[in-house]
Amino acid sequence: MTNKDLHDRRFYHAKQEAEFAEKADIGTAQTRDPAYRLAFQDTEFLLREELRPVRFQLELLKPEMLLDEAGIGSTLVMYGSARIPEPSKADALIELAEDDESRKIAERLKEKAKYYDEARELARLASACGLSANGKRDFVVCSGGGPSIMEAANRGAADAGKESIGLNIVLPHEQAPNEYVTPSLSFQFHYFALRKMHFLLRARAVAVFPGGFGTLDEFLELVTLVQTGKMDKLPILLFGEAFWNRVINFEALAEEGTIGRDDLNLFQFVETADEAWNIITEFYGLDCD
Repeated sequence: MTNKDLHDRRFYHAKQEAEFAEKADIGTAQTRDPAYRLAFQDTEFLLREELRPVRFQLELLKPEMLLDEAGIGSTLVMYGSARIPEPSKADALIELAEDDESRKIAERLKEKAKYYDEARELARLASACGLSANGKRDFVVCSGGGPSIMEAANRGAADAGKESIGLNIVLPHEQAPNEYVTPSLSFQFHYFALRKMHFLLRARAVAVFPGGFGTLDEFLELVTLVQTGKMDKLPILLFGEAFWNRVINFEALAEEGTIGRDDLNLFQFVETADEAWNIITEFYGLDCD
């Protein structure tokens, strides 16, 4: 008996079985009925309510396996608004305002347009550093894959000629990845919970830019995980101290005793990409400008 006999696979791969099934479809009433489809090829079956645990597992496994195959060791995650305009488009937003309230909102968004450039520059700095170890790339930029701050993150990686990740989510309204996400690293999720898990599984630093409910949800879950010890400490960088202190009264939470004063040290306020990248490199002792 040879080694080949001992170690050869004894069963066909699922892909081969699917090919056999396709060839065996002779067009009878039995082979045309959905009941005859292989279970893993039967979309209607997979979408049943009872199959939710299976869909959870698939949505956990697919990005994990593909990111591992792509050699992604760690990520720089970048959260932020889908509404803050690129600086060159901020004035157009004001011109479209139809009343005083919408004009004031457009002007406030224009004030925050600088963070588009800062997000783009931070992503460029991290990507240009080109850190790698054990055949895996580190600090690969990862965003939500959408417009605005997310676009800036993926765009900054593209400026450095590097790949970046986009974790998009299916929404009732039209949603598509921005053009700067690397196609083979562009993922679509049904479950918010699994999307947020994938944001953090490889995260070694997180930059949080001004944003709305989604950004708040992502930031607060992250800081809770670190606060409770479910996740190791890592650089959590809040861009725009004035914005964050206006929308969340962190000091009041400490004064009321609902968080410890030391919890205010779980994150740091920054204003520029250079400042954020310096904090990250110092935290890990990286020799990278």
